[in-house]
Amino acid sequence: MTTVPVDTVPRRPLLAVSGAIFRKTELLVVRRARPPGQHLFSLPGGKVEYGEALTEALHREVAEETGLSIEIVALAGWREVLPGPKHPGHYLIMTFAARWHAGEPQLNEELDAFRWIAPGELTTLAHTDGLPAMVADAAKLLGL
Repeated sequence: MTTVPVDTVPRRPLLAVSGAIFRKTELLVVRRARPPGQHLFSLPGGKVEYGEALTEALHREVAEETGLSIEIVALAGWREVLPGPKHPGHYLIMTFAARWHAGEPQLNEELDAFRWIAPGELTTLAHTDGLPAMVADAAKLLGL
């Protein structure tokens, strides 16, 4: 497992966004190619830039990481990741329920795999902490 040197991690919480993106009833999951979360399946997303609205950040991150166009439906929830042995950073991740709008995944260098899966399949994949519960909340918002 690759680790991030502690001295390169900001000493304050970072705000991030992620998208539980559904195409009909299938969920897009992506596998991280580098820390934090290297080799784990998660949702597309990333850090919010200064002055950027959360929804703008999610559209940008999804386009950068996957090339997809999405429709953001609603905030599904949030998750706080505290510094620990797996990762030295402190993150507040705002997760949105979203629908696929257009495109096929074209991954950038931050990701090394993707899958469209039934949400119940998450338990068969190595995934980031809290992912199944967040996906379940997003699916409810979408009526799935």
